[in-house]
Amino acid sequence: MRKVFPINDNWYYKPEFSSKDLLCEAEECKASFEKIELPHTNKELPYNYFSDKDFRFVSCYKKWLCLPKECKGQLVFLDFEGVMNYAQVYVNGTLAGSHKGGYTGFSLNISDEVHWDKENEIAVIVDSTERPDTPPFGGQIDYLTFGGIYREVQLRFADPAHIESVFVKTEDILSDKKRMCAEVSLQNINDAGYTLEVCLMDGAEVLAQKQAAIDENANLAAVELSELECIALWTLEDPKLYDVVCTLKKNGEANDEVRERVGFRQARFESSGFFLNGQKIKLRGLNRHQSFPYVGYAMPRRVQEKDADILKYDLGLNVVRTSHYPQSRHFLNRCDEIGLLVFEEIPGWQHIGDEEWKEQAVQDVREMILRDRNHPAVILWGVRINESQDDHDFYVKTNETARMLDPTRQTGGVRYLTNSDFLEDVYTMNDFVHDNGYGKYLQKVIKDYKTYDNIQEIDGETTALRDPRMVTGLDRDVPYLVTEYCGHMYPSKRFDQEERSVEMALRHARIQNASYGDEHISGAIGWCAFDYNTHADFGSGDKICYHGVMDAYRIPKFAAYVYASQVNPEEKIVLEPATYWTRGDRSTGGVIPLTIFTNCDEVHVYCGESLLGVYYPNRELYPSLPHPPVVVDRMEGGWGSKWTDAEFVGYWKGEPVVRRTYQADPVPTFFEIHTDSKTLVSDGDTWDATRVVFSVTDQSHQEMPFFQEPAVIQVSGAGQLIGPSLVSSVCGKVVFWVKTIGQKGTMQIEIITPRLKAPVCQTIEVK
Repeated sequence: MRKVFPINDNWYYKPEFSSKDLLCEAEECKASFEKIELPHTNKELPYNYFSDKDFRFVSCYKKWLCLPKECKGQLVFLDFEGVMNYAQVYVNGTLAGSHKGGYTGFSLNISDEVHWDKENEIAVIVDSTERPDTPPFGGQIDYLTFGGIYREVQLRFADPAHIESVFVKTEDILSDKKRMCAEVSLQNINDAGYTLEVCLMDGAEVLAQKQAAIDENANLAAVELSELECIALWTLEDPKLYDVVCTLKKNGEANDEVRERVGFRQARFESSGFFLNGQKIKLRGLNRHQSFPYVGYAMPRRVQEKDADILKYDLGLNVVRTSHYPQSRHFLNRCDEIGLLVFEEIPGWQHIGDEEWKEQAVQDVREMILRDRNHPAVILWGVRINESQDDHDFYVKTNETARMLDPTRQTGGVRYLTNSDFLEDVYTMNDFVHDNGYGKYLQKVIKDYKTYDNIQEIDGETTALRDPRMVTGLDRDVPYLVTEYCGHMYPSKRFDQEERSVEMALRHARIQNASYGDEHISGAIGWCAFDYNTHADFGSGDKICYHGVMDAYRIPKFAAYVYASQVNPEEKIVLEPATYWTRGDRSTGGVIPLTIFTNCDEVHVYCGESLLGVYYPNRELYPSLPHPPVVVDRMEGGWGSKWTDAEFVGYWKGEPVVRRTYQADPVPTFFEIHTDSKTLVSDGDTWDATRVVFSVTDQSHQEMPFFQEPAVIQVSGAGQLIGPSLVSSVCGKVVFWVKTIGQKGTMQIEIITPRLKAPVCQTIEVK
């Protein structure tokens, strides 16, 4: 049977490489290299204001290991999940293989290079430069790719006759009796006597199983389980998962086994919208970059999973686009578990390279789909370079590759072009037409299907999204999905002036309203979830694009509440006034109009002790949103009159369910630490991490948007800090991640700030 061993600890790293590094003795290398754990970034960076060339260099990673004697006679594989950007792997000084591209994994058979009777040296030469022969490079890209062995690595032992991959197709989803077929790729079936057993399991319970003989020299076997009853569907509300266990046997004895987690579901884009299991669902989502402050892409499982939770539970999304590349398996696994749909695409940003480059992009399609086609959360393959020009022959090939490897899912290709060559199943469009900040807003159905490359205004009235037929140039409706909007059109920092932060949120609200109002638009995925580091050609000059509805630390801006407020009140009550509650921050003074993002039925607004009024969701401005914001349009007292406290009380089904109080004279009052996880794991597999949020809030526990005092972070015991120890607070918050260091016990966190005589402390248990 196969055996798998994570090998993420006790690596040695050097931020440079020369041929001498391949020849040096172990003790000499260990003395001149830094001891590290995977995942690892090749260079820890400042939060902002750094050179985007700082991480673009060639580095060297080394590890020494002995192979378990009980595995002798089996094949030996090294499995890398992600190395940015080009990797050459040497085993005992011999080149075992290489891989282009940093966003998909690769496996190397190192059986001929290893020693069974002594220690083996693994050396990985990592080229993190922007190689023009590899997507997404060759032009300019609006994000940073960072560097290093930034995902996990494992050592795998398997019999020469083994399972290479498994693809599980679920069929007859809407019937009482369902089917599934396991297509199993095999290696080295060189004689008779092999059988393949497929079991469908719900936990420890076997729901169905079947065994089939395998022909000699076969490289593919398919086993179907039919007449499956009492199978729960994978849905957004109840994402039921099952295990499919495929066992390769020789003369009745098992010699390899692969387990895949699957869900029974049907996902289809039609000209009339998106349907999950036959039910029409309006897609509401955001794009996600997988980057984090300081460490770039190199975050472990817990942090990757937390991002999925934030998108689903904090932001209330039902879909995410993995812009602009395949992302961590941990993130996708979590999307499977919680019911968050995924549009996954190949690496790229506008630029299309030469024929070698295109062949690599086709290979990216192959690697992405082979890795992720069993994820029920994945509903669409992106097989076009983001925002690229048409290239007919190239995109015929990417579509053909996707459909051959996975005929169960549709393809999309993200563009900003109108009248584009439509080769995919779904016309996926980045629609940045809406730029109305302060003028009159009117949602309008456009009847004139003339060609506009960048339609901004029609008859003097702005539009939030273009009509799909105007974009496609076709005389018929086709499956259509908006894949970006807002973003660079109106970025906002979390500490911006109130009216700019509010306007950013209103743009998201207008566009979501437009999406909900057009039955031919499957949904809209905004740009973007989190602020991210970028090249010098983009962003705000400090290497950050402030396009997110949350900042890079995953702290919400007002725009985040546009999405959060669309959830069913049965699940969660949301009441978020988009205001700092201060008279002098807006350019015109005051806080009117005051927008409240909520899913309540009504909101009672008090100024001081007096009821200002009862306000209701504004369906005149937002007729199609499930939960329109409330707009407060009047307030007593002009400039110079006394400013009072405010209270907002949300009602649902006639009962008060939530209150938010704002102070007229806020002062720092509460100093608190919150951790995403109170327990971390140090098990030798890889390091673990969690986010820590230190908040300074006023008398009503409200954020203080202009509190910027410094804080000193001290981490001791069984952990360490990621990033600098001296930081400035942003809007009264200091956010950072802490990590394990291979020890068990407790990790102590202390925050020291000038306003406090004693530090604020928090303890995390490390098991």
